[in-house]
Amino acid sequence: MGLIGTIIAGALIGWLASIVAKTNNQMGCLWNIAIGVVGSALGHYIASRIFHFEPTGTFSLTGLLVGIGGAVLLIFGLRAVGVLKRD
Repeated sequence: MGLIGTIIAGALIGWLASIVAKTNNQMGCLWNIAIGVVGSALGHYIASRIFHFEPTGTFSLTGLLVGIGGAVLLIFGLRAVGVLKRD
């Protein structure tokens, strides 16, 4: 996908996950990108192990939802250790 595509996808996924997890007000652009990229990797790893999900390398709605789910899980984990707080 390339570096620029990864940053854009990470920002979108992180932003959507922060809205779902209700942490949008305390997360800036860099947090959204980091949460989106790492959370998406986490979601794809879990989905490949449990559901045998294989990413296609192109955009898909399923891949987007898996990425958002992984980012939400990451936000909940960060909330559990006290890095993030609920709005």
